[in-house]
Amino acid sequence: MFTKAIAAILALPLVAQFVSADTCTRTYTAQAGDICDSISAANNVSTYQLAVVNVGIIDEGCDNLVVGQNYCLGWQGQDCTTTYVVQQYDDCYIVSSNAGINTTILYENNPQINEDCSNIYIGEVLCTANTVQVPPAPSGTTPATTIPATATPANPDGDLPWCDE
Repeated sequence: MFTKAIAAILALPLVAQFVSADTCTRTYTAQAGDICDSISAANNVSTYQLAVVNVGIIDEGCDNLVVGQNYCLGWQGQDCTTTYVVQQYDDCYIVSSNAGINTTILYENNPQINEDCSNIYIGEVLCTANTVQVPPAPSGTTPATTIPATATPANPDGDLPWCDE
């Protein structure tokens, strides 16, 4: 009995640290017509962060939102609130330049973006903080990596409208 009590006391700081790492700092109650990108844009949370903090609750396609259900928007110490909504013809260089950050930070805050930045889409919300602020993806996953079927790629050809070949 005494050994179990000592083990529980010694484990308490570890458990408290684990729990505090995932303490939700902001929530949102889903409304009719919501999609992940509209929630993200209205609440300054990246699409990636919304997916990570709700992994196992919101599915990959974000088509299982429940009206009236509360969703976490950010975790304590890992809550990016500096965001940018992707527009037509954007690429990672344009987004990072407009935000005043380098592309390394952009990619670290948005690990769902592929190497050539070809999977960002119009309406996607990206974290544009100047330091790494987003939570890491759960082991073995990177949520929000694909363009939703109803979304339009931001720069499908990789060409900018003012570039002539």
